[in-house]
Amino acid sequence: MRFFSYLIRGDTLVADRWQWICRRLPRTRNGESLLDVGCGSGAFTIGAAQRGYRSLGLSWDERNQKIAEQRAKRCRVTGGDGKEGRAEFQILDVRRLSEREGLKQGFEVAICCECAEHILDDRQLIRDIAGCLKPGGRLLFTAPNFLYRPMSRGDLGPFCREETGWHVRRGYSPEMLKELCEQAGLRCEEIGYCSGFFSQMVTRIQRRVSEIHHWLGWITVLPLRPLAILDALLPAGVWPGYSIGMVAYQPRFPRAGSP
Repeated sequence: MRFFSYLIRGDTLVADRWQWICRRLPRTRNGESLLDVGCGSGAFTIGAAQRGYRSLGLSWDERNQKIAEQRAKRCRVTGGDGKEGRAEFQILDVRRLSEREGLKQGFEVAICCECAEHILDDRQLIRDIAGCLKPGGRLLFTAPNFLYRPMSRGDLGPFCREETGWHVRRGYSPEMLKELCEQAGLRCEEIGYCSGFFSQMVTRIQRRVSEIHHWLGWITVLPLRPLAILDALLPAGVWPGYSIGMVAYQPRFPRAGSP
C-alpha cells in the first residue's frame, strides 16, 4: 500500500509507466539483478524489489537518493539474502555510467524511464546501459513520444541545447529507438506506448490546477485517476500515447562471423 501511495503522488503519468513495466517484468524468486538508470526518488527501483529483484537505483541528486532510501525502508525492501528482492541507491551522474566499477555485465534487467530525453549524447547512454547487461539481459525503456500532443506550454519547447536538467529533445520515434539499439548492439524486441487520451486529460487538469498550488492539483485529480483504465478502449492510432516504450535484448551469442 505504501508503494502504491508513492506511485500516485505527483505526476499522474508515473503510474502508467509502472504498469507498462510490470507487464514486462515478471515476478521472480531467483534474485536477478536490476539496474534503474536515472531512478529519481526510487519508485520503480522499490517496485522492482517488491517483485523479487535485487535492484540498484542510480540518481545524480542527493536529495532524491535520501527520499528513495527512506521510502525503501518504509516498504521493507532494504534487506534480503540474495533470493529476496531488495533496493539500494547510489549517487551517479548517468553520463558517467561506464566509469563506475562493478556495473559492467552485472545485471539481468535495466530500466531507463524518462531519462534519455535529458541527455545530449543519448547514443552513449544506451551503449553504457547495454554494457551493464549480462548476455540475455533486457532493457525496459520509456521516453516522450515524438508525436505526443502537448499538455502544457513546456511540451512545445524550446528544448535546451545544453544539459540543464530539462529536455534536450522533444522525444523519440520508433525508428530513433531502433537506431539507438543498433548503435548499442541491442536487439529491439518491442515498441509500444503508454498514457493515452484519458490519462493525458487528467494530467492536463492536474498541471493547470497545480499552477495555483501543487497539493491542490493532486487532490483535484485524485478521484479522476481511475479514468486512465479507459485508455485501453481507444486504439493507439486514435490518440498518440504520451510516452513511447521499448524492450531491447542483449544477445546471448556473438553474431556469426565475429570473434
